[in-house]
Amino acid sequence: MDKIRMINIKESILSDNRDLADQIRAQLLSSGVFMLNLMASPGAGKTSLIVETLRRLKNDYNITVIEGDIESRVDSEKVAAEGVTAVQIRTGGACHLDAPMARAALDVVDLEKTDAVFIENIGNLVCPAEFDMGENRKVMILSVPEGDDKILKYPLMFSVCHVLVVNKLDYLESSDFDMEALEERVRRLNPAIKIFRTSCKTGEGLDDWCNWLKGELQNTVKK
Repeated sequence: MDKIRMINIKESILSDNRDLADQIRAQLLSSGVFMLNLMASPGAGKTSLIVETLRRLKNDYNITVIEGDIESRVDSEKVAAEGVTAVQIRTGGACHLDAPMARAALDVVDLEKTDAVFIENIGNLVCPAEFDMGENRKVMILSVPEGDDKILKYPLMFSVCHVLVVNKLDYLESSDFDMEALEERVRRLNPAIKIFRTSCKTGEGLDDWCNWLKGELQNTVKK
């Protein structure tokens, strides 16, 4: 008789998280609210992309930003400076956001007066890829200074995302970043992914990104 009983904690955690994420997704659908989960490494430009996006969309849509951070509220202050409501999640050490955290944040949001929720996840290319939060779209940012080989090191993140934003194009000429090699690798792994090339410094590509986002919003938001 086997005296060892195995409990797979990770499998249980992910299963419970998926169940809650599905509940959140159903609630947002019934409320006509679009939710975006934005993931990237530290310094890739998550906050900068959010701020530039808010400047282009906030007059047409009521947007709330959920900011995930281990300790600080620096990014929430940048969002608030744009006149947009920010909900700060301070994880106290956790390396990702999950559905229970999203649930806690959404509980303080008036969904009847909200068109879209943007989540800025913790800067990390590993754990955030595994945790569904009930979002409509997963978006990952890869900055040019990080290199074109990140897909070889973090394939799960590239495979689960609906959109890849290649940011900081203003660094392209001074680097050996191979855009064609990156896109070939990405599409081999995730053929349906959409790719945008942007620079929050010069504004390049931001209109294309925002036009795509408007299309997603129009398909979800109740007017």
